[in-house]
Amino acid sequence: MRISRYSDDQIAEYKRKGYWKDKLLSDFWDHNALRYPDHEAVADSRSRLTWSQANQWINRAALGLIDLGLNRDDLVVLQLPNCVELLLLRVACEKAGLLCLPILPTYREGDLERIIRYTEPKAFIIPWRFKNFDFYQMVKELQRKLGLPRRIIIQGDEIPENAISLNSFSRSPIETKFPPDFLDSRKCRPNEFSLINMTSGSTGEPKFVEQPIYSRVHAGEEFGPVRGDTLAILSPAPGGPNLGAYFGAPQFAAKVVMLESFEAGAALQLMEREKVTYASVVPAQLSMMANHPDVDKYKLNLRVILSTGAPLPYAVGLLGEEKLKAPVCQIYGSMDSGGIATTRPVDSQQTRLLTVGRPYVGIEVKLIDDNGNNVTRTGIGEIFSRGPHAVSGYYRDPQTTAWLFDMEGWCRLGDLGKFDEMGNLVIVGRKKDIIIRGGQNIFPAEVENYLLSNPKVANAAVVTMPDPVMGEKACAYVVLKPGQTIDFGEMVAFLKGKKIAAYKLPERLELAESLPTVAAGQKIDKKALQKDLLDKLRLEGKT
Repeated sequence: MRISRYSDDQIAEYKRKGYWKDKLLSDFWDHNALRYPDHEAVADSRSRLTWSQANQWINRAALGLIDLGLNRDDLVVLQLPNCVELLLLRVACEKAGLLCLPILPTYREGDLERIIRYTEPKAFIIPWRFKNFDFYQMVKELQRKLGLPRRIIIQGDEIPENAISLNSFSRSPIETKFPPDFLDSRKCRPNEFSLINMTSGSTGEPKFVEQPIYSRVHAGEEFGPVRGDTLAILSPAPGGPNLGAYFGAPQFAAKVVMLESFEAGAALQLMEREKVTYASVVPAQLSMMANHPDVDKYKLNLRVILSTGAPLPYAVGLLGEEKLKAPVCQIYGSMDSGGIATTRPVDSQQTRLLTVGRPYVGIEVKLIDDNGNNVTRTGIGEIFSRGPHAVSGYYRDPQTTAWLFDMEGWCRLGDLGKFDEMGNLVIVGRKKDIIIRGGQNIFPAEVENYLLSNPKVANAAVVTMPDPVMGEKACAYVVLKPGQTIDFGEMVAFLKGKKIAAYKLPERLELAESLPTVAAGQKIDKKALQKDLLDKLRLEGKT
């Protein structure tokens, strides 16, 4: 389907500047199958495929979907855990000229109903059962409820009656039913999009973003993995932290290994066994691996750890580097804006862990104050970006597209930032999360970083607490490490020892066993914490 936001002139400009290339993601799979047919391309806990085997799987899956009667630009929902099929189906949909929408395996009937009504998919590809949940039964019930015919395709060896087997596509020579060049006429074109990703919903209702093929075929250039490298997909998120492996690895003929469900010990075992050189994680995963009791027993081969998806606390980055024995580089961006900035392995530790680095080639960044003016070089402002990495718009939603991207293509991130003296971008927090205490701004991320440097603290979040005098104050939610204790006075004393300004000190402490998250555990759900706090204050008669 034709990308919706970029004009022909913009496309021509980005191509002229070398940012975009007339290549498809599937072109790299074709190329690698010819040049490195017997080298491993992708693996999970159940299967391993060489480039030749993987490309045959892709071609047969593409033809199998077409053979079911799916028309060009029909939409297919993929609700799968991390597995070889999830990675390859994205490429198969591109070759078949289909729209592909991967969604989290944690979504249930209410989530799916909203997705179905909005996107009108023509097929679902799901496991029958995963983690003791019957996905087939859920989709069948929705099928009956909504009254629309849809094809249900099942991953795995066990297939319920009347369902279609995904394995059947790859196990039969379906290519004999079609002309040799059939996929060449059917596949997407470079100025189109095949992949649609959902936003996390942490800022409101989830949205569906178009991932243009042009902007995806240069992923990974900043870090330059090479043939012989192995990239790990550890996060269950269909997008975000895993986009580099999905789109960068085939461009460099690098291998991808996939962890079906994240657990710190299993991730460490996978990285040791597969000799992983690049691991992309969210900060919570990095913290869990670095704090694993057996982390020092593993012999890891990491060259780079990429942290993205959420702000990286400085203490987590330090411990991650110490325990996993590799530099941690931050990648900053969003599902909407694409990658914006990154630190590099050659940067100093302070730059890598305290900033998100410099913008990618071709990316412009500006900081805007509340009056719509550009801030000074040392000032704090809301981050806007534009450039060749951004999405082409929201699927079937021109109004939201027009709200997020202005007439000049600038995308609002909702984050507040500043530049350091070296031109590196520093994220100071979400604009909506600012706590204004008596006219003074408190940036929760700053206080959270101090809290996380306490050896007793496993996780922390700072949220707004209403106050009749000051308007707002800060409340700290803290998760302690096993066997530790802390009270309000001790917390305040610790923060004062960090020489933090008095007005920034949290004025309430809530201890919790865990913090709620969104986006498959990538981000702390501060809306849920805010609701919990307000409920507590009401019970105490303080609101």
